[in-house]
Amino acid sequence: MGDYIAKVAVSALVFQQTNSAALAAAAFALTYLPWLVAGPLLATLAERYPYRNVMIICDLARMAMIGIVAIPGIPLPIMLVLLFLTALANPPAQAAKSALIPQVLTGDKLVVGLSLQLTAGQAAQVLGYLSGGLAAAYSLRGGLVFDAGTFALSALLLWRFVKLRPAANTERRNLIRETGDGFRLVFGTPALRAIAILVFSAMLFATLPEGLAAPWSSMLYPGEQQTQSFAQGLIMLANPLGYVAGGLIVGRLVPPTVRRRLIRPFAVAVPLALVPGLLEPELVGVCVMAFACGFAVAAMVPAASGFFAQVVPDGYRARAFGVMQMGLQLSQGAGIFVVGVLADQASLPRVVGWWSIFGVGLTLIAVALWPRRERFEDAVASVASRSGVPTHA
Repeated sequence: MGDYIAKVAVSALVFQQTNSAALAAAAFALTYLPWLVAGPLLATLAERYPYRNVMIICDLARMAMIGIVAIPGIPLPIMLVLLFLTALANPPAQAAKSALIPQVLTGDKLVVGLSLQLTAGQAAQVLGYLSGGLAAAYSLRGGLVFDAGTFALSALLLWRFVKLRPAANTERRNLIRETGDGFRLVFGTPALRAIAILVFSAMLFATLPEGLAAPWSSMLYPGEQQTQSFAQGLIMLANPLGYVAGGLIVGRLVPPTVRRRLIRPFAVAVPLALVPGLLEPELVGVCVMAFACGFAVAAMVPAASGFFAQVVPDGYRARAFGVMQMGLQLSQGAGIFVVGVLADQASLPRVVGWWSIFGVGLTLIAVALWPRRERFEDAVASVASRSGVPTHA
């Protein structure tokens, strides 16, 4: 929740100081950059140590960096550097969390657990964006202070309530080679490669309303600062609100076999939901688009993640999830940045609409490359029978 309050604050601070949609989008996308610089290496490093300890250390480091960003008078360049350093802790923390969950849950419990966990996270995102929109009208830096406090609370909860388990990777080699094993596993296994390509294609479009909420609200309500801030919060929370609805409806009411069949159509629905941007809708229309986009993501990602986890052997999960997280973060960051740059030259809603039409075509190509069901079943069976050895089904 604190992270999303901080995103509203940072995006609004940058836009206020620069009046540039490109720079506001760049600041929002900055959290994705560490995945390009060192994400897979940091995720591989996380596999060498107990996952719980990795998460605690990363929380404490992020608490310190965000606390400095909250100091009044910090120049914009220094603020951006500190945000980048904060984001460097994201890859090992997220990889450790993603690898820890399959150790606790197996089979369809894993898929349901991922859906509930992601839905709870999105509910916190809804509250965070709503609170951030309200706070942005009064105290942007107060939101950053709150974010630093939530990192401290997270570290405390992990230390108190999460069981300490031994490190998964006990046979250490060269860090770069270990990282390469993760890439070879994901892109050398047809089942994993198909999931990765489809998810990466869809996620290019999944967070566009959030990342561009500041300039979009400014376009809708020019010269009305408080109204802009509130509209920004509404746009940013509509997407995760759709995610919560999709997670509850699809994750809890739809049978596992049907959820898997819905992965492909909902992947296409992610960019399709944003095509109405061509009509330059008002605030309600923008929020409806963002909601529909989030619903489609919620219907696709937990099922795809659970399927992915069943094809990855123990001892490789942090590395494999590190590769996936890198692709997810880069896809989302690239989509936000490209549209932000184009929106400095043309109407933002129309740019979103045309970019999303391109996305529909891209995801349809990914759907056409999806392997037959037997290939997935063979991959899952191979992992179940070969403990700790990467399979190339």
